[in-house]
Amino acid sequence: MGLYDVHAHLTHSEFAPDLPAVLDRARMAGVTRIISNGLNLEDNRATLELAAREPLVRPALGLYPVDAVLPEMRAAGVDYPREGVEHSVADTLDMIVEHIDSAIAVGEVGLDGYWVPETFWPRQDEVFRSLVKLALAFEKPLIVHSRKREPRTLELLEELGGKRVLWHCFGSKFKLVQRIASLGHYVSIPANARRSESFTKMLLSLPRTQLLLETDCPYLGPRSGERNEPCNVLETLKYAAELWQVSVEQAELNFAANYQRLFGEAP
Repeated sequence: MGLYDVHAHLTHSEFAPDLPAVLDRARMAGVTRIISNGLNLEDNRATLELAAREPLVRPALGLYPVDAVLPEMRAAGVDYPREGVEHSVADTLDMIVEHIDSAIAVGEVGLDGYWVPETFWPRQDEVFRSLVKLALAFEKPLIVHSRKREPRTLELLEELGGKRVLWHCFGSKFKLVQRIASLGHYVSIPANARRSESFTKMLLSLPRTQLLLETDCPYLGPRSGERNEPCNVLETLKYAAELWQVSVEQAELNFAANYQRLFGEAP
C-alpha cells in the first residue's frame, strides 16, 4: 500500500520557508509519493532538483497552459500575474525533452480559458498538441489542466490518441467527466472534496478504478483560506472511505492500485 499526492506544487514560494517540515508531515500522514508538477522552464528545473534530493518526490515536467501563450499575451498587452523569469515555449519544450527520462509524467499541461482570452486559444491548442505528442513518444502519462476548456481538451486527446491521462481538478459538467472516466482516463480529487458538492459526486459516482488523490497544494485545502499540504490527502482518503462505506485500508488499496496502474510505480 501507499498514499499518493498526484498533483502538488512543492516549488511554490509559499513552501520556501518550511518545505522540510511539510515533507515530514506528509510522511507522518503515510504519504509515500508526491508528484510535484512543473509549470515552466525554471519551475521544471527546481522540480528536478527537489526530486533529486527528496526520495518522497517524483517530478512531472510541464508547461502551464498560460505560459504556453504568455509571449503572445504580453505582446498584445494582456496582463497576467506571473512570477519569475519567462522563457520561450521552444526552450521549455527542449528542456522537457532533455530531461524526460527523469520525469514520471508530462504535466502540468493542457488548456485554459479562464486566464487566456479566446484570441490565443489556437496557439494554446498547438502547444498542447506538441506536449501530448511528446508524452506519447516517450510513453509518459499526461497530467492535464483543462479549466474552462474541458470539451476541447478531451477532443484533442482523443484526436491524438492520448490514453494515459490524469485530469487534475476537473471543473466542468458531470456528464463529461463520466465520459472521460469511461475512456479509461483518471480523475484526481483535491483535498477540498468534503466541502465540494462536485468532487463529492465524483467520489460517489465515478468508477473507483479511475480515481486518484491530489492536493494542488498550496491551493484547494480542506479548510478555506488555509495553505494546503500533501499530508491532506489523508483527509480525502478518509472521506472517500466514509462515502464508500469501506475501511480506510480498503480505500487506500484502491487508490494505490490506481496509482500503480497509471504511473507504473509501486510504493
